[in-house]
Amino acid sequence: MAIVVQKYGGTSVGDVERMKRVADRVSRTHRDGNQTVVVVSAMGGTTDDLVGMASAISDAPPQRELDILVSSGERISMSLLAMALAERGVQAKSFTGSQAGIITDESHGKARIVDLTPGRVQEALDEGNVVIVAGFQGVSAKTKDITTLGRGGSDTTAVALAAALEADVCEIYTDVDGVFTADPRIVPDAQKLDTVSYEEMLELAAQGAKVLQVRSVEFGRNHGVRIHVRSSFSYRAGTWVGPQEDKVEDAIISGVAHDTSEAKLTIQHVPDEVGVASKLFAALADANINVDMIVQNVSQKGATDISCTVPRGEVDKATQVLEPLAKQIGAGDVVLDPEIAKVALVGAGMKTHPGVAAKMFTALSDAGVNIQMISTSTIRVSVVVDADQVEQAVRAVHEAFDLGESAVEQGAS
Repeated sequence: MAIVVQKYGGTSVGDVERMKRVADRVSRTHRDGNQTVVVVSAMGGTTDDLVGMASAISDAPPQRELDILVSSGERISMSLLAMALAERGVQAKSFTGSQAGIITDESHGKARIVDLTPGRVQEALDEGNVVIVAGFQGVSAKTKDITTLGRGGSDTTAVALAAALEADVCEIYTDVDGVFTADPRIVPDAQKLDTVSYEEMLELAAQGAKVLQVRSVEFGRNHGVRIHVRSSFSYRAGTWVGPQEDKVEDAIISGVAHDTSEAKLTIQHVPDEVGVASKLFAALADANINVDMIVQNVSQKGATDISCTVPRGEVDKATQVLEPLAKQIGAGDVVLDPEIAKVALVGAGMKTHPGVAAKMFTALSDAGVNIQMISTSTIRVSVVVDADQVEQAVRAVHEAFDLGESAVEQGAS
């Protein structure tokens, strides 16, 4: 028997009728002879509603209690889906994240999975059940408290379970047909990719593509889990995420991603001395704040400006960390710019093709888009631009690299 892990996002289980359609699809997979594990998100909007209620009660709700609250959305989904399957004559058991053996660190709100012991899941599968697991959550090995894995954490739950169970495939069901060369809401002629490598998907996800959480792709790469991103509203093939050798041909560029969820912080007049940057970013790391892009200007008169991007939701915490430290080291003000966006060009082929960055910068210049920051890897070029120019920038870069229909015909997928 093949083991199939399926994950359904909030839109896919957004109401009772959609839940019933998911039950039909799961029943079909099970009756095809597969051992089936289903990971569910909260019904669409539930998590935001719960966070909103918490915010109405407290400006700073305790993170432990917030995790207990928001994890309830997935438990509602798992129970309803088990009931829907029972109505179709399919034996099913639902489990919370902790019951499924998902062990995490103690970092509330963005915990990391440190171990997975799926004994109860495997036992239920062997009894002939469809197993339904609440996504996005686990239990801390140290405190035994409920933890949550951050936005998109159900993706990571699904891929981690697929790895632990040595599943044949992990299917990520969403409201789009797969991974596209850009957000189709911004670029109408964006094309679906048939395959994309783990490395490319990691870059796309890290740069703002919302289709998969970064950590889920890391899990897939580290454990060799092949991931199939597809729509829950059709039976068409989606996008396969897997090893680079799965791709028939490397495209120079696979896609353009964008992210409007970050803000820029600049520490002005930082003393140009050994160890100063270390102090600044060690303090942010100790506060569990994720830093993305970093740029240090050329030193003038013994001082320099250092800019970095952080999630907007962590700006207040980052500022509270940096302001007293800036005074301590003799730096100037910490300046916030929340109105920025990141645009990234990703493709495994760019490392062997010169001129990609120049072509991207020319396209942005021709579109009248100013670049504030630049960051690169071997398969990615990222820039920070004004937030109100992000759509213009994405369209310009997508067009410059012919990522529409012609790119797919040439083997970009």
